[in-house]
Amino acid sequence: MKLTHIAGVLLLGAATVSTFAYCTSDAKKTDGKTAKSAKTDSTQVEQETPRTPVDTAKYNELVAKLANGDTTGKWPVKNQPYPLAGAILPFKRIVVYYGNLHSKKMGALGEYPPKEMWQRLNAEVKHWQKVDPSTPVQVGLHYIAAVASGTAGKDGKYINRMGNKQIDSVLKIAKMQPNTIVFLDLQVALSNIKAELPHIEKYLELPQVHLGIDPEFSMKDGSLPGKKIGTYDAADINYVSQYLADIVKKYNLPPKVLTVHRFTKKMVTNYQNIKLRPEVQIVMHMDGWGEPDLKLGTYRHFIYGEPVQFTGFKLFYKNDLKKAPNRLMTPEELMKLKPKPIYIQYQ
Repeated sequence: MKLTHIAGVLLLGAATVSTFAYCTSDAKKTDGKTAKSAKTDSTQVEQETPRTPVDTAKYNELVAKLANGDTTGKWPVKNQPYPLAGAILPFKRIVVYYGNLHSKKMGALGEYPPKEMWQRLNAEVKHWQKVDPSTPVQVGLHYIAAVASGTAGKDGKYINRMGNKQIDSVLKIAKMQPNTIVFLDLQVALSNIKAELPHIEKYLELPQVHLGIDPEFSMKDGSLPGKKIGTYDAADINYVSQYLADIVKKYNLPPKVLTVHRFTKKMVTNYQNIKLRPEVQIVMHMDGWGEPDLKLGTYRHFIYGEPVQFTGFKLFYKNDLKKAPNRLMTPEELMKLKPKPIYIQYQ
């Protein structure tokens, strides 16, 4: 299988997402009271639930189990720091729905009304619990909080930032099911990650809110999003993880999970220089769509072959069915991968 074929097929997904230009952001109409009250509620819950230090022996056992018999020495990743108390990974498998409330085409989160969305997501969670009963499922919602756009916008950055009302709505949907976590995802387009993180910082101060970053839409050369695939370097990822670590330490939070989307080699450069921290758990997330053989090849070359810490795998309800055998990969199949993905995303 040619890697150029992988990139060519998957770029179509980028073009589809980048046409999302019609949504409006109320970023200027911030609702500070809502965000503040949400933080207060979450802080109270955190205080009522003391965090137990990580069982290091159990941690070692579980990361070895995720390696799934790999004998190359790549997995599990060596010399990784033990996480702070309250770490999700590798003690639970995260299963999320991805999307944006403004569009039914960007993922299951936004395509269905909340009650129906929860019914569908819980069915997936039940399947995962059956396939791997030894690993509890941590359910989550993965919301695109900054969307790469097909139009320049007022600042010329080709980015639509979701305002506080939209993000608050996702937090309310998450509260429909107790203990749900939320990821806020950034597609920076012609902006940059340093400029965009402050827009969502007050949400990252909440213990249940985590972060996703998407190199596909980080257009460092000035290209328009969707015209080519963007990139992040290890230095960018290190900046983000340090940013999150500072928040974790300042507010005495459990570790943050940082998902980094990837389906080509150039999307992440100098992976070996990515720094691991006790405050942040990094998931390199296989974000490509297509038939099973294509997705497996992508995972093998860019996730398995360039180990960082933990791995994720995305399943597309529509795009994965476009070519024969026209089906979604199953949890049973994903559990055979080396390493086993500990973060599963449905779009």
